[in-house]
Amino acid sequence: MYSDHFLAPHIQANVSASLLEDMRVLSRKRHGEKPAEYQALDYTAQLIPRDKTGHASVITRQDAVLCGKPWFDACFKMLDPDCILTWQANEGDHIKAGQLLCDIQGKARAMLTAERSALNFLQTLSATATATRKYTELVTGTKARIFDTRKTLPGLRIAQKYAVHIGGGKNQRMALYDGVLIKENHILAAGSIREVMEAARKTTPAGISIQIEVESLAELQQALDADAKLVLLDNFSLEMMREAVNLSVGRAELEASGGINFQTVRAIAETGVDRISIGSITKDIQAIDLSMRFL
Repeated sequence: MYSDHFLAPHIQANVSASLLEDMRVLSRKRHGEKPAEYQALDYTAQLIPRDKTGHASVITRQDAVLCGKPWFDACFKMLDPDCILTWQANEGDHIKAGQLLCDIQGKARAMLTAERSALNFLQTLSATATATRKYTELVTGTKARIFDTRKTLPGLRIAQKYAVHIGGGKNQRMALYDGVLIKENHILAAGSIREVMEAARKTTPAGISIQIEVESLAELQQALDADAKLVLLDNFSLEMMREAVNLSVGRAELEASGGINFQTVRAIAETGVDRISIGSITKDIQAIDLSMRFL
């Protein structure tokens, strides 16, 4: 899914927005003149001579899973297409505090302007990949798989779901157009679990998954009776999850959600659920501490 062809337009959009946010583009067109010239505003970088070249390195100050290299590279390449980035670590690698990650050579002004946007992407996506990798390692030996949610940072949906993938997790639906997730309000608006499931099967195109969220074992039974094949267990206790697994065996795939953290995920996986969705891997992350220094 995450081919260069798929990612390219999203990286372009993300990086363009980030750089524009950081250096408002000024029109230098004067009244009555036809040509329009534009100048990116980075007054601090202008302290450096225009033709001066620079050499910098990026290190990590903490252990992590490296993720976001394509976004990082694009920040520098967009401002200096001739810059050279030499990576010492691969996407998805475990990196150690103090480790050299990348050398950068190019126009000093461009490097200084791109620095913060590039690091923002790398530290944010590495944080998501790192948290995801830890969760996947904690459930090793069970059949449970770690999934993300749509609780992503605004504008970074594709980037963060890519980071989940790099961290060894799975993507739930990408967006509202990508799958059906029937929640409490959909059930209330439709009238019942059976009615909303019947409507979903009638209106949903082939190939689009249909999932329904339930809040009790009674609702789970109704969903199974309505031939639900993918059911989300919302804030079930461990005992309820075990009962749900016994109740639905061979009939539906079960996903646990709610109240999941590093301390609880193993016990949840051991109940026998198929999937565990965790919103915190994209919305409650702590950026990885990275540093770029000129040499």
